[in-house]
Parts: sequence; structure tokens; C-alpha cells
Amino acid sequence: MENENVKNLINMIDKMDIKDKLRLAICMSQDKWSGLKFNTKENYEKFDSMLKSIDEEYRTTNINMAKYFTVMFAEAKLMESPVEHQNQVALYLFNSINF
Repeated sequence: MENENVKNLINMIDKMDIKDKLRLAICMSQDKWSGLKFNTKENYEKFDSMLKSIDEEYRTTNINMAKYFTVMFAEAKLMESPVEHQNQVALYLFNSINF
């Protein structure tokens, strides 16, 4: 069952381009998301590789993710959410990236 916050985050994700979706997925697939079911090393490596294949800046420099306002805003909203909502959004995001 989705709440309003989950719906808003999914709408935000739908409006992101693939690079921002991957940036958010990379942030979410790291260990700091303690209760997230999908924060695995394998997911991180997959999303990292996918972003490197389409974003030369990401491939060649150390990027400060904070300059991507939409990604950081979505991540902040997710951190405020209960774990079950984080997992719903992560599942939606990760499935939207698998192409």
C-alpha cells in the first residue's frame, strides 16, 4: 500500500533522466541505508558501471553528488521515510533502470 510520500517520490523518479535515476540508485545501494533490502554491493557495481558507460564526467572525475539537487532532494525524502516505504521506492527505481 502506497502512501502520498511514496507516490510523490515515484512521480519524481519518473521525471528523472536515466543518469539521475542511476545517481539516485548508486546513493541508495550503498551501506548507509541500514534497512534497505536492495543496498547490495552487486547493485552498486551494476549501477556504477551503467552510469560510467553513459556519463563521461562520472567516468573520468570524482563527482560531488550534492550538485544534483533533484537526486539529493529525493534521497533526503527517502531518508525521512519508514523503511518499508524506502524499499517500495527502491524496488520501483531499480526496476525502472533495468533495461
